[in-house]
Amino acid sequence: MLLGSLDILFHDPLSFLNILATFIATGGLALILCITIHEFSHAYAASFLGDMTAKNLGRLSLNPIRHLDPMGTALLVLVGFGWGKPVPVNPHFIRGDKKRGMTIIASAGPLSNLSIALAFGIPIRLGLIPWHSPFYFIGITDFNPINLILDLIGFVVFFNIMLALFNLLPLFPLDGAKIARGLLPDSMAGQISKIESIGPILLLGLIMVDWLTGLNIIWGVLRPLSDMVALLLTGNTFTN
Repeated sequence: MLLGSLDILFHDPLSFLNILATFIATGGLALILCITIHEFSHAYAASFLGDMTAKNLGRLSLNPIRHLDPMGTALLVLVGFGWGKPVPVNPHFIRGDKKRGMTIIASAGPLSNLSIALAFGIPIRLGLIPWHSPFYFIGITDFNPINLILDLIGFVVFFNIMLALFNLLPLFPLDGAKIARGLLPDSMAGQISKIESIGPILLLGLIMVDWLTGLNIIWGVLRPLSDMVALLLTGNTFTN
């Protein structure tokens, strides 16, 4: 995100400061909201199914401080990919089918983000409020409070869609790998589990390769998918 605006810093420092201030006031709040809801939903699903581990550690909370991961949040701000602090889950305490329960818990985070994006996208879809794509910082040149609110809504839709899609990638430690492990037959799930320990290294490696080379391995997948979801929820894409 902000790394894409660094060239402005050297050519027009004042505009960069305006971008930074607007992003903190809009994108920053949106990030806090979507990460908090995402991790809270994991904790809520776990406690609903009988595992009180997260609740006992204070994670069944809407306090953002409980859920923000420093590196994951920094990456979200800088490059548009990131995560919150993982919610601890003990499958031994889950009532009923453990595998099914773990799948539900893993799914709760992305589904909560899509639900928030839908809730904020409906008024846009119905034409009740105008669409402000987060790729166009309207609040930079016009500090009208209404424009800042519309920018905030655009960021809420964007980050919730992106966080949901990013976490659905089948790479550990993302939710997608856990969901895939829960849905696949035990023999295939066991094969996926074998690479769990190196999953974070692979994920960070892909992010760094994308950032350093511009290959867009991850972004090339997420960008069209995010536009499709945004079009469905709001009637607009992020680039229009």
